[in-house]
Amino acid sequence: MSTTSTPYGTIPPASPMPQRRPVSLPRLQQMREAGEKITMLTAYDATFAAVADAAGVDVLLVGDSLGMVCQGLPSTVGVTLDAVRYHTESVVRGLQRAQGTCWVVADLPFGSYHESREQALRSATVLMQAGAHMVKLEGGGWTPDVVRFLVERGVPVCAHLGLTPQTVHALGGYRVQGRTDESAAILRRDAHALADAGATMLVLEMVPAALSRSLTGELPGCHTIGIGAGSGTAGQVLVMHDMLGINLGKMARFVHDFMSEAGSVRGAIETYVKAVKSGRFPDDTKHAW
Repeated sequence: MSTTSTPYGTIPPASPMPQRRPVSLPRLQQMREAGEKITMLTAYDATFAAVADAAGVDVLLVGDSLGMVCQGLPSTVGVTLDAVRYHTESVVRGLQRAQGTCWVVADLPFGSYHESREQALRSATVLMQAGAHMVKLEGGGWTPDVVRFLVERGVPVCAHLGLTPQTVHALGGYRVQGRTDESAAILRRDAHALADAGATMLVLEMVPAALSRSLTGELPGCHTIGIGAGSGTAGQVLVMHDMLGINLGKMARFVHDFMSEAGSVRGAIETYVKAVKSGRFPDDTKHAW
């Protein structure tokens, strides 16, 4: 079998992966305690979900980024709960056919949890019944109350701070968050409140690397997942289309095109997994703020 050399290591494009245990909340905690980085990618359909699982990805996120990469929308705001349900079902079917082991997180889209805690539970129920293991919601401030309400009713929650795409208009665009002392203090306060409410995963998007690293140390039971937040988080996430180099728009600074080096989709994802696990991605000299 021929191999492919990349800056992140030599990868056999179709190499078989060793048998893995199904990823669960206890397994994620074990990885965190052992210092093993958590790998996450977005997925929106059965085929890419199965390929990502076979390549060793730990967590698949059915993100509302599907609005931009699948539906051609200008932002995530127009994504509906029914759309996320549809794509979650597709991803889960792909994993079931492949006997996959990934943990599946599904986004609660804009407007599906803002009205009340009861609305949030109804929306989360739709996604959990579609096969998701966890739901994700954005923002701080008022959201810890929603997180606590969901967790108390058996719904695992992933929070999301920093650049929150659903509120990008209120933030004034796609900008780094937490750069000033005041904004960093608010972000830290919100992160602790969300963890105290029961969130067991926290996406930090476009947050200064020093702040992300500090929060990771402060929140041992809430696994920080960085995207444009430096290498000090417990794991990393990228939009799959971005890391395959097929983004329709301008590539963000924190993205790396793994496809250009690996030569195949499976090889690119394996390279990403290996790079994150080894700590070589992200490179803070290139990808951090």
